[in-house]
Amino acid sequence: MKIIFFLLTLIAFIGCAQLVMEPADFAWPIETVLDTDDEGVIQESRYSFSANVKELFIMESADSTGYLNQAVRIIRDTEGYYYFIAPGFKNVYICNAKDGQFILHNQVYVSEFGLDLPAFNQRKPYIELLEGEEHLVYLNSQGIEENNVENK
Repeated sequence: MKIIFFLLTLIAFIGCAQLVMEPADFAWPIETVLDTDDEGVIQESRYSFSANVKELFIMESADSTGYLNQAVRIIRDTEGYYYFIAPGFKNVYICNAKDGQFILHNQVYVSEFGLDLPAFNQRKPYIELLEGEEHLVYLNSQGIEENNVENK
């Protein structure tokens, strides 16, 4: 009887063990620029990715139709966070994906008047935000990285 109890306990512990595969790098090598459709949805077949971005435009401008004819720039960092920005935005929106939704993790203020030509670059472990070809800031999931960063 003790052997059966021991085996059942052992099986229960093995079944409860969490599989961890590390290290893992979730970064996209380059940003993706996606046009919104009439419903505010962006899609990228390469990553099997789609999202409704209407709420970003409402948060940014309080305009429920601000997404029309707009392009959204997206990049993913090594931790798996998604960074969103569009022309005219004053903020970068950092989200994580959970249960089929994007959940806002951080909203980072980057411009008083909104960016005209925003762009992202992958600068592991950071995301570089550009205005045209001009470097603005390095970002991580917590916000703007203030420390000196290599590869400037």
